[in-house]
Amino acid sequence: MTTTEEARHWFRELQDRLLAELGGEDPEAARRTDEWDRPEGGGGRSCVLDGGELVEKGGVNFSHVFGERLPESASERRPELANRPFEAMGVSVVLHPQNPHVPATHMNVRLFRTNDAGERP
Repeated sequence: MTTTEEARHWFRELQDRLLAELGGEDPEAARRTDEWDRPEGGGGRSCVLDGGELVEKGGVNFSHVFGERLPESASERRPELANRPFEAMGVSVVLHPQNPHVPATHMNVRLFRTNDAGERP
């Protein structure tokens, strides 16, 4: 089973690789990075790219959030998961190119897990 730290490392490395590739393809794009914390648990790193030759505006964002109670919307279809602690992390990518003939890109890669005392996640 993958540990939280292994998964967190993989997602942060994915974010770094994507940003490095985008930087290599569009070195003119400005990059702003913001580390943030979620008061209820967790945080992340948001990276915005804009003004490049290829990328008009985009973002490559990492988040890792957790809490004591799974939100109701997350257990709507699986009521047996209601009120359990949860953990979610992932990378989200949104890119809007300068060229109007190239489609915008949106991708999410996520890990979501919950468990009850004595159960596997």
